[in-house]
Amino acid sequence: MEKNSDTRRKVRLADIAEKLGVSIVTVSKAIADKDGVGEELRARIKELAYQMGYTQKPHGPQTVRREGSTGNIGVVIPSHFFDRSSSFYWTMYNALSRELISRGYYAIMEQLGSKDEFDLVLPQVVQNHKVDGIILLGQTSEDYARFFSKHYKNNIFLDFYIDDEGNDSVTTDNFYGEYQLTRHLISQGHRKILYVGNFNATTSITDRFMGFMKAMLENGLKADVGDIINDRNKKGLYEPLKLPDSLPTAFVCNCDETARRLIVLLKERGLSVPDDISVVGFDNFLSDGQGMEPALTTVEVDSAAMARTSVDMLVKKILGEPYTHGHTVISGKLLLRNSVRKLN
Repeated sequence: MEKNSDTRRKVRLADIAEKLGVSIVTVSKAIADKDGVGEELRARIKELAYQMGYTQKPHGPQTVRREGSTGNIGVVIPSHFFDRSSSFYWTMYNALSRELISRGYYAIMEQLGSKDEFDLVLPQVVQNHKVDGIILLGQTSEDYARFFSKHYKNNIFLDFYIDDEGNDSVTTDNFYGEYQLTRHLISQGHRKILYVGNFNATTSITDRFMGFMKAMLENGLKADVGDIINDRNKKGLYEPLKLPDSLPTAFVCNCDETARRLIVLLKERGLSVPDDISVVGFDNFLSDGQGMEPALTTVEVDSAAMARTSVDMLVKKILGEPYTHGHTVISGKLLLRNSVRKLN
């Protein structure tokens, strides 16, 4: 049952804190998007605040919403991205939440279960008319993406795209980022380099591999889809890594989490990174302070810019204002750290 406005005004930070067993300060920081709160806990606090009816006056320049607006934007994320101990998508969701608040909207996260994805079921926030629009964050099946865009027009695909000119999407520059990483390895004397990732799992991995191939082929080096080391299945779920009998001098990983898993496996085999083998990642999700040793050479994804672009496109779409249609690419930044060794 919907809470009326009088009930919503009575919900306090202390009520939310008591429910979760955390301090009022923690709740306040989470809702205000301040530092000092983990990404997963922040999302839980915000979700509970919404469910309890807590409202907060938005800060910054406000969007004039259409009549009958819910004031909410749904962020729908396939549930398999949360089957891991940590997820890049917590960071991305947080960036979206901050950007939406600055525009006078609140983010409501819903996980898309594998059954609903297979059965082509619209998210509950759409069925129950709880949102003005949806940001679909993270790769779904192509069937689901086409079904969703056909039945719900106010949407943006974030971090993936499909081959359909009628859809709007935002991604980082996967192709050029991986091209830069691979060129850096080649400049450091590496010639035998292998790619780690499932070519068919996501559009991001596909584009990253193509950037890797361009750098290899233009330098006269061998690169073939058949040499890829898979790190996950087609549904995006991680699988055990299998090292080849003949090891390269360097691995290019499709993401930081895969690079972390690979480094652990190499250490178990008695190999040192970068003394024996060099490793690079992608995303800058695992920073120096998250237990990575050595610090990982990677590409930093500009989550804030991706969130800002996605929200701006979606709000204009909702309000019927002009915006740039189609696929928008946001540049990343090459970060050179200690996981690459220069060969003589």
